[in-house]
Amino acid sequence: MDSQWPRYEVFEQERPDQPHRNTGSVHAPDAELALQNARDVFVRRPECCSLWVVPESQIYSWTAESLQADPGWEAETIMLMLAPAPFEIFKKQSQRQSETYVTHVGQVSARTPVEALRQALAQFGTGEAYVWWVVPGRAILRSQPGDAQSFFGPARDKPYRSPNFYRVFTQMREAASSDPAGGGPQGGAA
Repeated sequence: MDSQWPRYEVFEQERPDQPHRNTGSVHAPDAELALQNARDVFVRRPECCSLWVVPESQIYSWTAESLQADPGWEAETIMLMLAPAPFEIFKKQSQRQSETYVTHVGQVSARTPVEALRQALAQFGTGEAYVWWVVPGRAILRSQPGDAQSFFGPARDKPYRSPNFYRVFTQMREAASSDPAGGGPQGGAA
């Protein structure tokens, strides 16, 4: 049995004029704690005005290769009894290593994830797309604009320090060089 809490994907918006983009994931027992964990992990640097968290199980994902390899991906029975609902659409537009983000591109109204993907391809399909994520809007827990100051404000007062600030590598080299046998300052293995 897996002892990990469920995984939640985290989407961060740095400024109101920019889209949300996937910045990583956190584990949490529920969405509220996932949102708190996401803030603690991903908002250590100031620029953030909104966070979304989504259970990994609620993300429907397709790659460009999988869509091309399976021409029948669109074949599904549309559940006409289902009412259309909002789906948020994300896509990865670059393969550059520095651009690993899956970015929010918009919203569609659909009955199923496959129907949502069909609409997304029609509306947002211009340009390169290496990965498509379709997420039911109801599955997203979003930070609230009215809580932005209390939720994100404390991070603005914390100085960000690069790992080089702590001189860990220098201390490790000094410790290693103090014992020519390689066993540390005590001499020999512990």
